[in-house]
Amino acid sequence: MLRIHFHAAAAAALAIRLAPLILASGAVHAAESVPLLPAIPVKANSATEINRAASTGSALNLTPQQTPASISVITREQLQQRGDASLADAVSRSPGLSNIGHPGNGGAALSARGFTGSSSVMQLYDGKRQYGGIGITFPFDTWSIDRIEVLRGPASVIYGEGAIGGVVNVIPKKPSRAPVRNEIQATIGSDNTQRLGFGSGGAIDDKLSYRFDASGNRSDGWVDMGNSRNLTFSGALQLDVSPEFSLTLSYAQGWQKPMRYFGTPLVNGEPDDSLRKQNYNVGDATIKYQDRWTELSALWTPNDTTTVQSRLYQIESERHWRNAEYYNYVPASGLIERSSYTDIRHDQSQVGNTTDISFDTTVLGLKNRAALGFDINQSAFKHTNNSPYSGSSLVDPYDFDRGGFIDIVAATPRYRNKASQYSLFAENRLELTRQWSVLAGLRYDHADVRRRDLPAGQTVLDKTFSNVGWRLGTVYDILPSLAVYGQYSVAADPVSALMMMSPANKDFELSTGKQLEFGVKQAFWGDKGEWTLAAYRIVKEKLLTRDISDPAVSIQVGRQSSRGIEATLGVELAAGWRLDANAALLRARYDDFSESVGGVAVTRDGRVPTDVPQRLANMWLSWRFLPQWTASAGLRHVGKRYADRANDLALPAYTTTDLALQWKPKRDLTLTLRGFNVFDRHYVETAYYNQTQWFQGAGRRMELTAAYQF
Repeated sequence: MLRIHFHAAAAAALAIRLAPLILASGAVHAAESVPLLPAIPVKANSATEINRAASTGSALNLTPQQTPASISVITREQLQQRGDASLADAVSRSPGLSNIGHPGNGGAALSARGFTGSSSVMQLYDGKRQYGGIGITFPFDTWSIDRIEVLRGPASVIYGEGAIGGVVNVIPKKPSRAPVRNEIQATIGSDNTQRLGFGSGGAIDDKLSYRFDASGNRSDGWVDMGNSRNLTFSGALQLDVSPEFSLTLSYAQGWQKPMRYFGTPLVNGEPDDSLRKQNYNVGDATIKYQDRWTELSALWTPNDTTTVQSRLYQIESERHWRNAEYYNYVPASGLIERSSYTDIRHDQSQVGNTTDISFDTTVLGLKNRAALGFDINQSAFKHTNNSPYSGSSLVDPYDFDRGGFIDIVAATPRYRNKASQYSLFAENRLELTRQWSVLAGLRYDHADVRRRDLPAGQTVLDKTFSNVGWRLGTVYDILPSLAVYGQYSVAADPVSALMMMSPANKDFELSTGKQLEFGVKQAFWGDKGEWTLAAYRIVKEKLLTRDISDPAVSIQVGRQSSRGIEATLGVELAAGWRLDANAALLRARYDDFSESVGGVAVTRDGRVPTDVPQRLANMWLSWRFLPQWTASAGLRHVGKRYADRANDLALPAYTTTDLALQWKPKRDLTLTLRGFNVFDRHYVETAYYNQTQWFQGAGRRMELTAAYQF
């Protein structure tokens, strides 16, 4: 059973300690505060997302059309229609994003605009980030999600370092002043898949409102020993002290035991389809994640032109891996060698406050909207491991005894990293005319990172980082429904996860990036359709690369770049017909990069970075052919990627097809039959840290879902 730890005393203590900050300074991103207000109904067939306020692209509560950046939104209705229970599956339907998750990165890593992983593609939960870029393990399930907002391209000016590729903001369902409404959903499917979700929310009285969601999933998986389990809970209670002031206490917790699958080894440098369902992990393997997010927020709107919000939060994560993680085919014997018997624990905690104020003014008679704020947090991360991850065994590829974990060196606490971070940010939008606006943003980040070697009992690293990120953009409305924009932004990424920084990286600075982007956005056919087109170029410098004169030494002079085009289309083709599609074409390259091969520095200039598809496309077509019946079909295309920097090992491109048939026999009851990868396409999702070990994608799956509201 999942034990829910509410930590009420800890939350109260934190509130008392930082109450002066909340009351004196006010506010967080006004844009991020929008979900705390009564929810705006979104029609399933609405095609006007570019004209709805989004909280992720700016702190000024702007719509995507008003923002000089590429923003897309996955609504609750789209999540329900497509049936993606996994957050990674849902997000990777967004333009230009692909899923590269595996157990080593928490199963949630993404690739965007040529950049990969949690140090370059930031993931937020309700506008908050878990500091340090270690890997995100919450949220993972879509049941409690209201919408997902995706900002593509550098976002350091809004969220700090670690977002050169983009930002994914998962926004949960919130309390509302509407009457209490409940919902329940149950799913059964292939591989003994079972899901159950319950949600409830609404007004308790004229002051209090609430939201509660809980869900659980289990499956035996499509590979051998592929069973998985998870539970998640989230709740929020909102007190409307007055029409101008409200307080909200929210809590979310997730528990996971994902598939203990680390991929399939290549045979003589090629994938062997006969092995795709084999799992070579040991019998007593373990993967566990547990995450807790607590927040107390205050929202104050003293007048129609000013919004103030402050958010005090605590995040805790516990992760445990105990597996045989590397598998290599041995040609001489025809056996699989298992190695890297790895026992690792992460204990991570973070407490922080984000406060800001946004307000409308005039400058020389011109309309102006501005936001000012700060972000402070303290983080701690303890790493327990059994390095040097020894142990090996040989097994037959098809018929073998799993055996148990080989524990040559006992796992012990090795180091603890702590970080103290603060930032100051400002953003401003000036309307030069009714059609033409200019947006500028500036953010200063400062972080002190310390590492303590626990066995030695001494501090081995004390490093300070600082960075100034900024953005300058403009939007011009050619027509009320047609806008062109351009922007230039400067951002930064760490050379490695800051909360795992080692003494070997103490002399390196943050990597810096610059982006130039132009685009067009339009709503047409009386808001029945919308389309966007964006072209960009990003250059990231100060990568770690091998010194040609001494391959054993890394120097920070490398460079990587990408340029591409992204397009989206959403349109009601005719009565009952709806099409959503997107495509991305990308050229990503190492411009100045080398790695050590056999002790010799080898250049990788001109090569494509690993795990980066240069062609991506998604399509979803739905047809309501009778008042109670809707048929849908979706395509997902992921282009060729490379598992190694030399580009010798290519993961083939693939396209999968999903189908759905929905029936609403009653207004509040919906039955849906779904098929995922209906043509049973065999494909590879990503490669593990071992470049000859590839993660096979799931085969054909069928699911039947019943959803009822009352």
